[in-house]
Amino acid sequence: MNKNAKKYVNKERYTVEDLYDIVRILRGEDGCPWDREQTHKSIRRDLIEECYEVIEGIDNDDPVLMCEELGDLLLQVVFHAQIGTEDGQFDMGDVADGICRKLVLRHPHVFGDVDADTSEKVLENWDKIKKEEKQRLSLADEMYAIPPALPALMRANKVGKKSGKANFDFPTDKEAFDKVTEELSELYEAHLQGDKEHIADEMGDLLFSVVNVSRKVGVEPEEALTRATEKFMKRFKLLEEEAAKSGRNLADLTPKEADILWERIKNHD
Repeated sequence: MNKNAKKYVNKERYTVEDLYDIVRILRGEDGCPWDREQTHKSIRRDLIEECYEVIEGIDNDDPVLMCEELGDLLLQVVFHAQIGTEDGQFDMGDVADGICRKLVLRHPHVFGDVDADTSEKVLENWDKIKKEEKQRLSLADEMYAIPPALPALMRANKVGKKSGKANFDFPTDKEAFDKVTEELSELYEAHLQGDKEHIADEMGDLLFSVVNVSRKVGVEPEEALTRATEKFMKRFKLLEEEAAKSGRNLADLTPKEADILWERIKNHD
């Protein structure tokens, strides 16, 4: 056993400082081979997955799951900070210092003498300070600052909101809806032509136009698609169960039989 690890075996209660030290031990000379091999990029996906698992706990109103998954997410933060320390780039102290400075700077109504008695005013001040801090001089600069790694629907929605600030938007909701119909028609034409690149372009245009409608009607597209997917999965499970009641597999049903069952489940739901 690693001599520095002994004190962490069967400890009654661990602290954040213990987490820092445990990660250092795992990354150290006598630590874990897998942990030592990791880089910022190799654990990038883990960070994304842990974020979504925290969100699952929030959506399910499950504090036990939230606590566990927040721990996993915190591990990712500490892990990246340790790699940064080893590379001489930054350490956990730099991470904490940076976020504390940002919070103080962007809350002048708390740490200064600026008036902001509503959430709307707070957000207005936050955006103004952020623009000055990042030296984003135009809305295009703000668009390009939206992380490309965001889920595509979420990113498209943010881009649409930015363009809307410059009044570059559909004047009416109906025109946004009409654009979806137009893009769907263009996608079908591309499909008939059989050009994969053209089909991909038109599919993107259709999805972007749907996101614009979602923004117009005040619905977060990422959340809406998640709900629709969950609904489909629930109904599909019931469809399989209904088929099994008659001693058949779902694949054995004719399309018409499956449609009849699906409509029955949908109407009941």
